[in-house]
This record gives sequence, C-alpha cells and structure tokens, in this order.
Amino acid sequence: MKNIIEVKDLRKEFKAYSSRQGLTGAFRDLLTRKYKIVPAVNDISFSVKQGEMVGYIGENGAGKSTSIKMLTGILTPTSGNVLVNGMNPHKERESFVRTIGVVFGQRSQLWWDIAVQESFRLLKKVYKVSDADYNEHMDHVIKTLDIGPLLDKPVRKLSLGQRMRCELAAALIHNPPLLFLDEPTIGLDVLVKLKIREFLKEMNEKYKTTILLTTHDLTDIEALCERVVMLDEGKIIYDGALEKLRQHWGEGKQIQFQFAEEIKGEQLNFLTADLDVIWQMGEGVNVWTAIIKDQEFQMSELIGRVVGVHKISDLSVNEISTEEVIRSIYEKGEALGS
Repeated sequence: MKNIIEVKDLRKEFKAYSSRQGLTGAFRDLLTRKYKIVPAVNDISFSVKQGEMVGYIGENGAGKSTSIKMLTGILTPTSGNVLVNGMNPHKERESFVRTIGVVFGQRSQLWWDIAVQESFRLLKKVYKVSDADYNEHMDHVIKTLDIGPLLDKPVRKLSLGQRMRCELAAALIHNPPLLFLDEPTIGLDVLVKLKIREFLKEMNEKYKTTILLTTHDLTDIEALCERVVMLDEGKIIYDGALEKLRQHWGEGKQIQFQFAEEIKGEQLNFLTADLDVIWQMGEGVNVWTAIIKDQEFQMSELIGRVVGVHKISDLSVNEISTEEVIRSIYEKGEALGS
C-alpha cells in the first residue's frame, strides 16, 4: 500500500523577539531587535499509508499545529522534505488543495451570513466537482451527518455541534483521499462526538480515506486510531500502535477506595510502604486511588491491608486509562521506540 504522507527531517524555525527593559531599552529596540531562533518542529520523519487513521498528539506547544500547517501547505518548512499525495504542499498548492480536506475546530470554511447549502455550492465550484459526483457523494454525507434540516440556515444561526457537522461535510465535498482534522470535536457534546466518530469510520471503510487526527480528547483517538504519533518539544517521541503504547506504559491497575472516614496520604503510604504502589487523592469525599503493577499478589495484599485497618464504603478496580498513560510519558520525559 502506497504512502499518502512522507515526511523526512522536517524542521520549522521561528524568530522569538525579546524586549529590553526601560525607556533606553525601548529606543534600542527600535534600532536593533534581540531575538533567538526557536525550533517549533525539530527534524521529524514519519510516513502514513493510504487508508490509515493516525492520531497526532502532544501537549500545547509540542509542534502539532505547526507541522499540520506545513503538511497542508499553509507554512513553508525551514528545511526537510514533505510529500503529500505525491506533491509538495507549498510548491504545488493549487493542484494540491484539491486532494485534501481540512477541518480546524476553531476556524470555519463556511460563509457566516449565507445558508449552509450556498457555502456548499460555492465550494463545489472552487473544487470543480461535477453535478453528478456532488449529488452522489453529498447525498450520502448529508444523510449520514443528519444535516439536511440545517442546509437552509445561515451558519451564524447554527449551534457549535451543528456547525462542526457542516464543516466536516464541507471538507468532503470533493471526496478527498486525505483528511486533516485539527480538534474537530472540541466543545461538542457526547452525542455529536459519537455521530462524527461513526461517520469518520464509515468514510474510512467506504472510500479508504486517510485521516490524520489532532486532538486533546483521547477518547477520539481510542475510538478511531490504531496508530499514534506523539510529539514533545517539536520531536517525535513515539510512533506506533496505540495498543503497544498501552501495554508498555499502561501496565497496571487503579484501585479506588472511598473511605468511611477522613484518611491522610501519610497513613496510606505508611501502610503500603513495602509495596510498589502510588497513592493519589481522587475526586469526591474521602476518595483515594492506588496505582499498582498488575500483579495478583500486590492487588490482594493491598486491598487486604487497607480493608483490615480502615472502613471503606466503596471500592472499584480499573485499568490504567490512555490519558494516564500519556500523562506518565510526558511527566517522565522519555522517548519510546516504535
């Protein structure tokens, strides 16, 4: 299967200006500005095959949006090579944009004051989509996303969830082989998120649409992506299967205790000092969570000790969540090979 995205040693640097103090410093800044070169994306390399759904994740400032903008041709790289759909995004921009769809959660490609269907018709002209192709493809998209009743409404009168469904439909008018999604479910309620996830799965299965998804909502990643690319300070620290990431970093369980009386962390740490356990204060009154390695002896020993000394009103055992796994990786600041 061919590569839709090929990135080799991609780098983007920005000048970060700093101001001198005082009035004298302000005058000096008029003549000469002090600056330093900051790499936002630091020599990253990866590829994405046709039909893959890849989660592109990282903390704020990790370089996600900058690299997405280079992949979509909005920014020119400082150095390195980018091929998307066999084209250089910033050098072959006019022909390139006809082969991708882009949805930015906080930006709109729809015209604010006109009806949604008028925006669709304008985009149809821009992408030079024939009437037959438009009707065949968009009838399915409109029905699946349940936006038929919204087509006559101006965009400004839509709720956030309604607008995001229309934005997604607009990005697919020309049925692109590659879809970039940057925070597509931000601020949406659970039902709308589920509808969008199911739709993306269907598009991927029906048309083999390749999807690169950037989001802070890890439930989106878990629902859609088998592979994740993780960035930190402009570098890729993990590129591989989500399941492998969970197995490597998420080994263990969380045991949540709700105590019948107030308990201090020092008491719990003293009680389990010889066990490999981390105690965290949970949400709720007198709730503490123990994070342990997944060993039956440790679990039974821990529960036995706690129950034998303190009264508890509730207890639950959970797997380590993907969110906890990601947090652990960033806190430790370690790279993990694919």
